[in-house]
Amino acid sequence: GIDGYQVCERLKSKTATRDIPVVFLTALSEEDNEARGLALGAVDYITKPFRAAIVKARVKNHLELKQHKDHLENLVEKRTREVFLTQEISMECIGTLAEFRDPETGGHIKRTQHYIKALADKLKTLPQFRKILNEETIDLIYKCAPLHDIGKVAIPDIILKKPGKLTKEEFDVMKTHATHGYKVLLSGKTRLDTGAYLKCAATIALTHHEKWDGSGYPRGLSGNNIPVEGRLMAIADVYDALVSKRVYKSPLTHSQAMAIILEGKGKHFDPDMVDVFKRHAETFRAIAIEFADHDDEIKTLQC
Repeated sequence: GIDGYQVCERLKSKTATRDIPVVFLTALSEEDNEARGLALGAVDYITKPFRAAIVKARVKNHLELKQHKDHLENLVEKRTREVFLTQEISMECIGTLAEFRDPETGGHIKRTQHYIKALADKLKTLPQFRKILNEETIDLIYKCAPLHDIGKVAIPDIILKKPGKLTKEEFDVMKTHATHGYKVLLSGKTRLDTGAYLKCAATIALTHHEKWDGSGYPRGLSGNNIPVEGRLMAIADVYDALVSKRVYKSPLTHSQAMAIILEGKGKHFDPDMVDVFKRHAETFRAIAIEFADHDDEIKTLQC
């Protein structure tokens, strides 16, 4: 009960069939009819009377063109996946190189990546985050997170690896890693346009030590002026530091770390993020256990 134009229109409207080449074979020979068929997505328009050999030859040509097009699309898709995978692996490798200078944080990259993704996945349903956090943005932040401490490569070993508490002067030097990381990543973006990756990584590096009440560094940003990726990393970074073993401290229990995070609500951390973190704290504990560096960290987390 429908004509050829409607058949073509329905085929082109469905994902499963829209790429099938459609050839019109019709007695309608008016120019407007042909234009309509081609506008609907047909690849050819053959009018009667016709010769079977000509129709077969043109169908054969269109099938070969379709196969060639599919092959090119598959190649492009494969190369695109390779580019993104290379980009992701490169970021993780560079971040890992930075962590090698601080040997006690081997699993830090993996843990903070997964903390951020777990937290962001829960936050994206809230009205205040719905426009900021979507699947694409969350994936971007997840992939850029390994570079948050890249600026540590500029910090002298005597400070970076000091087993005791830093002096005020030493801590002032340590704080510069945020700015160093930002500058390095931003300079890379100006030389090579890699889309949003380096920009996102630079933002995380610069802002993950800012605090909700404005007492953080390096710029003293506060509240929603702190980019969401920086606020996410702040919670992930602090929680991980608390439950991890260091030369100067033993790992805290999950409950102790939770208490410190909750104490920082509205001071150090975004209060909405802390509320979500509290509701899904067991997810964080599971991630910490899965990617733990030491057996005593696992035992402490299981308490």
